Amino acid sequence: MLSATYSFPAIKLPARLTGGRYLLALLRARAKEAVAVAVVAALWSLPAAILPLVVGKGIEAISAKSWPDVWRWTIIAALLGVGQTVFGTITHFISYGNWLHGACVTQRLVTEHTAKLGASLREKTTTGNVVAIASSDINYIGNVFEVMGRVFGSVIAFVVIGIALLTNSVLLGVVALVGVPLAVLGIGPLLAPLQKRKAAQREDLTDVNALGADIVSGLRILRGVGGEKQFLGRFREASQRVRRAGVEVGRSESLLAAAEIALPGLVTIAITWLGAQLALDGTITVGELVAFYGVSAYLVVPVMTATEAASSISGGLVSAKKVCGILALEPKLADPEQPEPLPEGALELFDSESGLTIEAGQLTVIDAGVAGEPLAERLSRFADAADGERVLIGGVEADRVALAELRRRVVFAHNQDIWFSGILREQVTPPNPSEVGVAAALFAADAEDIVEALPNGVEELIGERGREVSGGQRQRLNLARALATDADVLLLDEPTSAVDAHTEARITERIAHLRQGKTTVVFAQSPLWTHVADRVISLKVPV
Repeated sequence: MLSATYSFPAIKLPARLTGGRYLLALLRARAKEAVAVAVVAALWSLPAAILPLVVGKGIEAISAKSWPDVWRWTIIAALLGVGQTVFGTITHFISYGNWLHGACVTQRLVTEHTAKLGASLREKTTTGNVVAIASSDINYIGNVFEVMGRVFGSVIAFVVIGIALLTNSVLLGVVALVGVPLAVLGIGPLLAPLQKRKAAQREDLTDVNALGADIVSGLRILRGVGGEKQFLGRFREASQRVRRAGVEVGRSESLLAAAEIALPGLVTIAITWLGAQLALDGTITVGELVAFYGVSAYLVVPVMTATEAASSISGGLVSAKKVCGILALEPKLADPEQPEPLPEGALELFDSESGLTIEAGQLTVIDAGVAGEPLAERLSRFADAADGERVLIGGVEADRVALAELRRRVVFAHNQDIWFSGILREQVTPPNPSEVGVAAALFAADAEDIVEALPNGVEELIGERGREVSGGQRQRLNLARALATDADVLLLDEPTSAVDAHTEARITERIAHLRQGKTTVVFAQSPLWTHVADRVISLKVPV
């Protein structure tokens, strides 16, 4: 829902990505909002910083029994409260928008990039790493942008407080201007261990996510071989590592929390004690003493905000580094810089490595054994040809065709293709317009009996990996999905290996009729396929 309503700015990422550079790129894309929240946050923080001074003036007016001055300072205090409320609301609104920017843009960039990586993603990273980015890392990155405005506002408020203290007492002003920065610097040594522990926790979280995904995907197999207890023990052990890492992070954060109270508290004690001495000496009034105490107590806020910002930036850098690791992954297959279009209509295929030519518009059956899948991957460019070899599609070299056009015009359907969770009709309907309807595709794949047995027919929800149907039924539904694309070139790898002979006979005849005039290549050894083929090729030598 957020992605549908949020307007994403254009992000220009640097050529050499690091965590810091990634965060800066996101910041540049929302520079106006960053400046706006800084200004508004300053207007939000200033009333809270000035209010103790106004209260001190009011106390002095009460001591002097100057009621007009009492009313004047009372009205000023009320206006400061209203201003703080208004600007605080605006600050939180813009800050939340900045949080959405950091989190949602990161989610979008990672999602788009992983989609471009396609099948090569599994070879380059783990499921747990991708899940961790989507579930936790985007939150840490968003927190960096949420806290920026409040940090700037706290700095402005601190400067104003320091000037006010210097105006009334040079000694107190110096203590504040020197003590608070020293308190912030005193927190610095705690940040490096925190970042290190957060990085370790992030790695453990990736591992437990990956293990959980593997267990879920192989649950049936685990139950079949009785491996539930063994994997439960592994998952518990991994979960405990995450817990222990979280405890270490909590210890570092608790030390930070203690330091952010204790260190500025010492400054407050020093200012209050010195102010009391000055009041006893008659150097300052009681009202000024109260003002100094209120101002020094407020100094805790800038330190707490600085600590929060340090913690957020520390976690954000760790998460941004992981995001950059994903964004730096290169797809296995690259799009050509100047792609060439494929000719219209049925396409001829040529593979120089095997010397194989497949005529356009024919149903060709190839008996290649274990060499069939590598050949199909080359013909559909799911793998590039070896050095010195080439694959031609419609007379155009395969690596010169844009991948988007290639995937639309040339479809390779493996008999082990994954079925995602979704409505059957939506799953079979191709992403691009097609002249082959869902009903025609299901009929050609002899899958009508499957649909009739479902309570809601084609509107039935089929779960992930098609667990509600048998292996043969799932294979027929996958075949229907491939046929519905009505691709100019369709490569089928053992599409009927899990069905009986009678069903296979019906499927071969129906596909031969449906695919007339289209280039269809079937990698199979069944005589039922050779019976309907326009051409049969037997590759005796591995390719």
